[in-house]
Amino acid sequence: METWRVAAVILGRMRRRANASWLRERPWVVDLVVALAVFGYNLPIQVAYVPDGSPIGVAVSAGLCAPYVLRRKHPFAVFGVILLTACVQLVLGVGILPADIMLAFALYNVAVRFPWTASLPAAGAVVLWSLVTVAPRLEEYDLSVFDLGLLVLVAVWAWTWGTTVRIRRDYVASLRERALQLEREREAQAMIAAAAERARIAREIHDIVSHSLSVVVLMAEGAALKVRSEPERAEQAMFTVRDTGRTALAEMRRMLDVLRDGEPGSHAPQPGIAQLDRLVKESRAAGLPVRMTVSGEPGDLSEGLDLVVYRVVQEALTNARKHAGPRLRRVDVALRHREGEIEVRITDDGQGVRDGPAADGHGLVGMRERVAAYGGTLRTGSRADQGFEVVAVLPVGGAE
Repeated sequence: METWRVAAVILGRMRRRANASWLRERPWVVDLVVALAVFGYNLPIQVAYVPDGSPIGVAVSAGLCAPYVLRRKHPFAVFGVILLTACVQLVLGVGILPADIMLAFALYNVAVRFPWTASLPAAGAVVLWSLVTVAPRLEEYDLSVFDLGLLVLVAVWAWTWGTTVRIRRDYVASLRERALQLEREREAQAMIAAAAERARIAREIHDIVSHSLSVVVLMAEGAALKVRSEPERAEQAMFTVRDTGRTALAEMRRMLDVLRDGEPGSHAPQPGIAQLDRLVKESRAAGLPVRMTVSGEPGDLSEGLDLVVYRVVQEALTNARKHAGPRLRRVDVALRHREGEIEVRITDDGQGVRDGPAADGHGLVGMRERVAAYGGTLRTGSRADQGFEVVAVLPVGGAE
């Protein structure tokens, strides 16, 4: 028995939902029901009120009610037809009928769908109809001034209610549009943030792989040449290859941890100015004649700015190994701490860019992006005499 009750409840809910869905797809059915209800309520009253002119009264009632079915598609036209019918009604001497409420319904429909500047004249037309056509016939229709005031009040109420509903709907629609706009902006910001993060990770991976592999290749080539004649130097070169590979793997693992969803990244410290000595030693071991000088009192560098300085030097040394050519005899790395800024200058006496490859690769682009993110400036290009120069000036205390 309980099962049948549950089934009946479920079927009842399904039927109500189906009916609601059917009505939403056919809203004119509701308007038709309203028109028929008013016409059915009005019919016996108007027949009793106008016994000799009942056919005319029926036609007038139909003229007041029937157009309402089209109110959603043609609100102003429906209002005009009903108002015209109401005027004809009084000219024919039918009198005031319950079906005249359709005039208020039509006015409400106009006020809901149009701004007050368009609906207010419609309300004025209804009030004018009441004053011009009804007021002179108060005694004829056995009406009082109170009845006339009630007609005017109904018109004002219909317009006020419709205008209030329209304002509320517009407000809700604006809130929805604002919410959608905010959602679109959040999605755009998320896409921008994701693109920026991908670019940052691409720069990190490029710097790690480019520098480490160039050191590994150079050291491996040197070890292969010295393995028989100078085995100790070859062994030392392979140790450098091992250490460089381990460092690169550790940094790559840290970057991959960042890419994994749901897994925290490594908390190993980022490389910075403190690791430049190790970077210079690796470059020297790879055959690059590097000399580093530091001047001035170091300021309070943030972790991000510290990393930028390291990456600028790393990329410049990598490019010197790759592109300086056989002319290269010296690479100078100079860090100058000045008040409110730090200058990083890397110069070499190689072939520069006039005879070498174009200096606009991914590495220099990434370098510019890093420096610009911290409000700094980057200048790269051939020196006046010979070689290539990278100069980055970064404000101390700048942030992304």
